[in-house]
Amino acid sequence: QVQLVESGGGLVQAGESLKLSCAASGSIDNINFMAWYRQAPGKQRELVADITSGSTNYADSVKGRFTISRGNAKNTVYLQMNSLQPEDTAVYYCNAYRWPSHYWGQGTQVTVSS
Repeated sequence: QVQLVESGGGLVQAGESLKLSCAASGSIDNINFMAWYRQAPGKQRELVADITSGSTNYADSVKGRFTISRGNAKNTVYLQMNSLQPEDTAVYYCNAYRWPSHYWGQGTQVTVSS
């Protein structure tokens, strides 16, 4: 089992920045894939960014504004979010894949006011 705990969400104004953190605990060996998803009210959960073996992937809507990275201890993943816009408002979820299961955090709210 893997437990994920997110932090760093909050209320900001458009144009400002936030950094989300996700700490993994439990059976963290061989976690090769970590990602951030988000879900806005009335919308489906969508992939924001993922990182695996050093390679990163971003949704088109956040390219150039968001950066995903892993900590030196490999059990943490971060999402640096710059130039936030009201459409970035959502609950952000941390995700980790350790064969054969995906694991999810409880989510952290990000609200961007215009």
